Amino acid sequence: MSPNIGITPANLKKSASILGTILSNEMTLYVKTRKFHWNISGNSFMELHKLFEEQYRILEAQIDEVAERINQLGEKTIGTMKEFIENSTLKESPKEYASQKHMLSELLENHEQLVTEFRSYIPIFEEETKDVGSADFVTGLLQEHEKMAWILRRYQV
Repeated sequence: MSPNIGITPANLKKSASILGTILSNEMTLYVKTRKFHWNISGNSFMELHKLFEEQYRILEAQIDEVAERINQLGEKTIGTMKEFIENSTLKESPKEYASQKHMLSELLENHEQLVTEFRSYIPIFEEETKDVGSADFVTGLLQEHEKMAWILRRYQV
């Protein structure tokens, strides 16, 4: 049964499609953060190991919320790695094992990229699809990514 929430079916589909891209990016960043958590070494090992774990747990919660938001809009949620990779704007680095500095830099760049993308999605939700609920939801995600980026940026001295 389609939701009857004052948004046209076409606009619900468009909002869900954007959320599908967000979900794919969250999954890509989650996997990357886990990989770095598993492979971190060096002087700040334990501190960064714990930081990456804290951040992937935040991402894990966000992933579930994004998937549920897509369902709330009446659409099915993608759920395979193939789909996530195809729909993600973030890039992976298979078979590469970065230094601490590069891990921090890459995660920071990814969070900042998502913040920038989310800023471009919010007007689409507000003005084009008339989906202020998704605009508000994505604003919350944006704020979480700004905070994670800020923490990572503090290591870039």
